[in-house]
Amino acid sequence: MIKKRIIPCLDVKDGRVVKGVQFKGLRDIGDPVALAAYYNAELADELVFLDISRTENGHQMMLDIIEETASKLFIPLTIGGGISSTDDISTLLKHGADKVSLNSSALRNPSLVKEASEKFGSQCICIAVDAKWEDERNDWFCYTHGGKQPTDIRVLDWVRQVEYLGAGELLVTSMDYDGVKQGFDHQLLDQINTVVSIPVIASGGGGNAQHFVDLFQQTNVSAGLAASIFHDKETTIGAVKTYLKDKGVDVRWH
Repeated sequence: MIKKRIIPCLDVKDGRVVKGVQFKGLRDIGDPVALAAYYNAELADELVFLDISRTENGHQMMLDIIEETASKLFIPLTIGGGISSTDDISTLLKHGADKVSLNSSALRNPSLVKEASEKFGSQCICIAVDAKWEDERNDWFCYTHGGKQPTDIRVLDWVRQVEYLGAGELLVTSMDYDGVKQGFDHQLLDQINTVVSIPVIASGGGGNAQHFVDLFQQTNVSAGLAASIFHDKETTIGAVKTYLKDKGVDVRWH
């Protein structure tokens, strides 16, 4: 059985780690390089670094921060935020990224997924999906630009398409559950897992160790991602892993 992964996420805006609730009300958390080093020592399986300043305002990639962050890590680093071409991906991989996360650019230009996976390998290409349930349309839809812009693309249609195009992994964030710490969106994740076979990272709603137990025992995702509970030191990754192990969930120990 593949061991489950616990992944912290750094949302970086203008060189600082920030966090909001349901994609709103950002507050300052700290320095990305220092936090990366902390999580590397705290038994994180991977680290996700999302440059949301680039996503919102088209900023230049913060390559110096990314490179310094990568230098502190002995675990895989995924970089996302405003990546729009294979040249962008190549630059990030050269500066220390192990994987890249594509969101708005892939929705705008799906052929980028195929081109990137063929050029760099599927293992490098993670598709981030910001999903929101819409009662009027009775389905989950993809949102872009940091969750600000709705699309007419249904989540289940999109994840099928990107798997076909060569994506190696999905990072699925439930916008409805993001930051509220009430548990992960199992219904959304179950629906996605019925239509794809590539690994799924679940994001949005992790508030305590039991939420991760429920996630791994009740869905087929391969990893759980969280930010607030780890940034605020409400718990640690090591404590969550110990709890998971005690509950019979197989996790990675470095």
